[in-house]
Amino acid sequence: MTDAWRWIERNPSAVLLYAQLGGILLYPYLEGPGDQFGTLVLSLFGLVVLGLAVATVRATPSLTWVAVLIGVPAVLLTFVDVFTQNAQPWHLLSDIFHAGFYAYTLVALLRYMFADDRVSTDELYAIGATFTIGIWLFAYVYSICQTLVPGSFAAFAEAEGQRTWFELLFLSCTTMTSTGLSDVIPIKPHARSLVMIQQIAGMLYLAIVVSRIVGLTLHRRDRSAAQRRSPKL
Repeated sequence: MTDAWRWIERNPSAVLLYAQLGGILLYPYLEGPGDQFGTLVLSLFGLVVLGLAVATVRATPSLTWVAVLIGVPAVLLTFVDVFTQNAQPWHLLSDIFHAGFYAYTLVALLRYMFADDRVSTDELYAIGATFTIGIWLFAYVYSICQTLVPGSFAAFAEAEGQRTWFELLFLSCTTMTSTGLSDVIPIKPHARSLVMIQQIAGMLYLAIVVSRIVGLTLHRRDRSAAQRRSPKL
């Protein structure tokens, strides 16, 4: 077993994080109207990310069978969605199962990070992976919203029509980070409600994670100080 493979086994959250960041750089080259090959490549890449997510969940206290129960239909519906060219109801079902899978992975990673009073290297990577999982989750939620409520989102460059996956991912990223730089905007009440929920979730996540890291750092410092003051036997 090589050192690289050992590192991957010890840090599954890091692999998941790097894969998602790589996907952000990959999407612009492959996504386009009528580009069936690009859609297929993106879908296959999504399957890889799903597999990495399952591996990460397996490393947490969460139940693996729950991830498989949600993830397998998500994988199958991904292929159906590609070959039916986003036909309904397959596209909606695919989005629902993907959103459910990412929601479960998000909860599992949160449990993983808060399971003990130590912060390992992989848990630091899990902080970033959990954040990006949240971005992907809300992108799927937005896709579900615009399917159920057409015209939920508009863009400055093209106000009419449904937004592409990359546009919704961009909206989710800018909303989660509270930068407010997206040229995609919610214009229907349901869409605006979802965006507000994500804004609150992103702010609370950063506040909770920073508080935990600071708290654990102070706890470790106090424990070390107490050990130095205790008499040696």
